[in-house]
Amino acid sequence: MSSQIAQSPWQTAALLVARLIFAAVFLMAVTFKFMGMEATAGYIATAGFPFPLFLAWCAAILEVALVLCLLSGAFFTQAALVAAAYVLFLAFAFHGPSHWSGNQAEFGFFVDHFSFLAGLLFAAVHGPGRILALNLGMAGQGLSSPPGAGLK
Repeated sequence: MSSQIAQSPWQTAALLVARLIFAAVFLMAVTFKFMGMEATAGYIATAGFPFPLFLAWCAAILEVALVLCLLSGAFFTQAALVAAAYVLFLAFAFHGPSHWSGNQAEFGFFVDHFSFLAGLLFAAVHGPGRILALNLGMAGQGLSSPPGAGLK
């Protein structure tokens, strides 16, 4: 069996669209941070974290790096795993059980993070695809699958 399984055009398109969606979500988040770093720091402070302005800048830098990796495909698996951990942290830190009382919308925000987390984990396993991807990092693919494995 060949280690290279052909990818259909719709699979290639789906991978590119997914990468664009992931990158767009983080790009929107970092754009809002840069437009109002003090407001972001205030939100972080209300969650009880120390050094909120420093943490806001750290989050912005991380999100810029994630956008670059998700768009380019460079270090894609690692970036998707870091993004997944970050999204999980955000879910609990800013929308977790302590935020649910009196605000049912917070529970919805919490659950939404898990949908995004699932997509990021799936992306980490399957990699950025072979089109428009720098394929740097862990062979530029998923953790254990050869390029295109599992695609029919």
